[in-house]
Amino acid sequence: MNIFVVLKRTFDTEEKITINNGTVVEEGAEFIINPYDEYAVEEAINLRDEHGGEVTVVTVGDEDGEKELRTALAMGADKAVLIDSEDVEAGDQFTTAMILAAYLKDKQADIVFAGNVAVDNGSGQVGPRLAVELGMSAVTTITKLDVEGDKAIIERDVEGDHEVVEVSLPVLVTCQQGLNEPRYPSLPGIMKAKKKPLEILELDDLDLDEDDVEAKTKVVERFLPPTKEAGKVLEGEIDEQVRELVSLLKSEAKVI
Repeated sequence: MNIFVVLKRTFDTEEKITINNGTVVEEGAEFIINPYDEYAVEEAINLRDEHGGEVTVVTVGDEDGEKELRTALAMGADKAVLIDSEDVEAGDQFTTAMILAAYLKDKQADIVFAGNVAVDNGSGQVGPRLAVELGMSAVTTITKLDVEGDKAIIERDVEGDHEVVEVSLPVLVTCQQGLNEPRYPSLPGIMKAKKKPLEILELDDLDLDEDDVEAKTKVVERFLPPTKEAGKVLEGEIDEQVRELVSLLKSEAKVI
């Protein structure tokens, strides 16, 4: 099977975010593979091991993304591709989807995996947008995948319940928590990853220029949520606490 995984480099989920003049400060921050993309990498490797074929992980970004690609290779992916988008002044989900589509359009992929959402922007748009550009079916928030011949039987999460979908290949799926348990790269895997191919492409290599992938959205303002105030502990008899609570809900919280 010809399997591709769309991967994004995101802030470590334990990282403290700092904003300076409306820009997220990246200097000194730790980055990781987007956690939902880890489920995609793991499922792609499992599928390859079961049915044969090759797993290629692809990311759009700058040269710093090589670290996360090497991590995916250490997990067990076969090849990696970094599409350098530094020339794009300000991209968005449309930008990423168009760049990925230009790369994948002639690759004859059987399955394209992506994370359900990215933990930074959380839009969940790139996977479905990419499927549209490639003319593929798309199934989102999957929690189980079985491939039988030229079709896939998929379970997907639907707001706490689940739905079973049967779809013909090729297909793009976005991966949700519960699909699998991503493996940690082993020491032998890390050593092998150093020798696995990692290709770096420019927009010119995909016959794209900046105008082709110009963002469709614009960030107007970026700010951190307000600091939470300390909670209050109500004291006294129960009836006194109830009266005080009702008073606070009316005067301060203004919810009643």
